[in-house]
Amino acid sequence: MELKDKTAIVTGGASGIGLAITNLFIANGAKVHVLELKEDVKIGQNESAITVHQCDVSNHRQVHEVIQKITETEELNILVNNAGIAKVGNIEQTSEEDLDRLYSVNIKGVFNCIQASIGALKKSKGCILNMASVVSHVGIPDRFAYTMTKGAVLTMTYSVAKDYINDGIRCNSISPARVHTPFVDGFLAQNYPGQEQEMYDKLSKTQPIGRMAKPEEVAELALFLCSDKAGFITGTDYPIDGGFIKINN
Repeated sequence: MELKDKTAIVTGGASGIGLAITNLFIANGAKVHVLELKEDVKIGQNESAITVHQCDVSNHRQVHEVIQKITETEELNILVNNAGIAKVGNIEQTSEEDLDRLYSVNIKGVFNCIQASIGALKKSKGCILNMASVVSHVGIPDRFAYTMTKGAVLTMTYSVAKDYINDGIRCNSISPARVHTPFVDGFLAQNYPGQEQEMYDKLSKTQPIGRMAKPEEVAELALFLCSDKAGFITGTDYPIDGGFIKINN
């Protein structure tokens, strides 16, 4: 029970990597508040330990109101900034609207949640975990806007870790490579109908290890970094990439 009696906020915690983190945190004793854009989200496992809040992380006022409501009655120990969106395309294929949309969720959303939580985390000497990406470290084709935003997540991690180390707050990030989530399945079904398995195998082979990560594998790393076992770790990014960064480049 690595997180027994601790309270966590997980943004985007009802699907994919976020859901895996939510479930593992609960299995390890935490109470989890999930911030999700949709109102009708249902999470099956141990509902007594989960509270879902409809919240657009790009909405500054809404984020502050939701997190203030949580911290008025509970001590906040962990913030996981997992919510994010993607865009395929180089700079010529990226519109101003595309850029604004990714900025509002992937950068401003992280800013909003950290700013709204920082006072409570000072009191608890808690921790922050941000979801960066392998593209924070290396370039891959046709991911201009996504790369820009995830680079910002990485450097925000370093900045917050530096600014709040004397307050007892730890701040780290995780940089996954490709992870097999429902988003991947939906992308393949929409863009490669009838070729889903072929394209899945092709994408899997871009990882030197020969497969995509499982959401649960990312969640295990998140659990460690948010637990007291990682009490000496801050200001650090952890690739979980099947060798993508170092072996491919």
